[in-house]
Amino acid sequence: MFVIDPHVHMVSRTTADYEHMAMAGVVAVSEPAFWAGFDRTPAAFADYYRQLSEFEPQRAAQFGVAHYCWMCLNPKEAEDLGKAREVMSLIPEYLKRPNVLGVGEIGLHKNTANEMEVFRRHVQLAIDVGGARHRLILIHTPHLEDKWRGTRLIIDMLKEFGSAIDPSRVLIDHCEEHTIRMVKEAGFWAGMTVYPTTKATPERAVDMIEQYGADRVCINAAADWGISDPLWVHRTMLEARRRGHSRSTLIKIFHNNPAQFFGQHPGFTHKPLEVTDQPQMPIELR
Repeated sequence: MFVIDPHVHMVSRTTADYEHMAMAGVVAVSEPAFWAGFDRTPAAFADYYRQLSEFEPQRAAQFGVAHYCWMCLNPKEAEDLGKAREVMSLIPEYLKRPNVLGVGEIGLHKNTANEMEVFRRHVQLAIDVGGARHRLILIHTPHLEDKWRGTRLIIDMLKEFGSAIDPSRVLIDHCEEHTIRMVKEAGFWAGMTVYPTTKATPERAVDMIEQYGADRVCINAAADWGISDPLWVHRTMLEARRRGHSRSTLIKIFHNNPAQFFGQHPGFTHKPLEVTDQPQMPIELR
């Protein structure tokens, strides 16, 4: 089974993680820019963007894994508007690189006015550098108690841009049971993160797929320096298989959906796979 992980922070993982993911069938990963655990100076971001777009692809390539990335200023560092302006001035040059898929993971952390201002600036940047169609956008929604309001604010802000924003080119991530409906009904792609301490479990992720369907859905692990594991994606696949979901459904969710979304960028070379289902029985975990 081939897998594309749409959201994983490999700068915080060991090279052995790449090997384990490759052995488990991962053929490509997408790494958004994120918080380093502390607030950085603007000058540090140039080095970080080079690490994402130059060094990480080399580590991944050792195991036949394609590495793609995203550029932004993470919402946790968005309170200083002067810093945001300086950091964002670096981004357009990196967006020209063929392995940089777009702007992300932008979004909200505490739903503050400054976070919202920086979010709008990022969206405008994606529009300005995109030409006829804006660059792909990957969005972080807040954790836990701020999630519903933050997701609502994000959708409303995207609507402010009118026809300049194409929902099929926007993935709103970290959806949960109380937010996935509004994301899908607005026409956006919905990401579900399997990170049991703060987000979904494999069981909850499969429940959401069964309730809201497998179209425009991507499953990721968002593995980072916290208590996380890139193979939570595979545990979710195992849960779906245990419930009897077909091989074609599994390929759609864990490979073809991300290939379809990322494939809107010309630098993303992995194409959706065609699969013919064969009869299979649900597996029993003992």
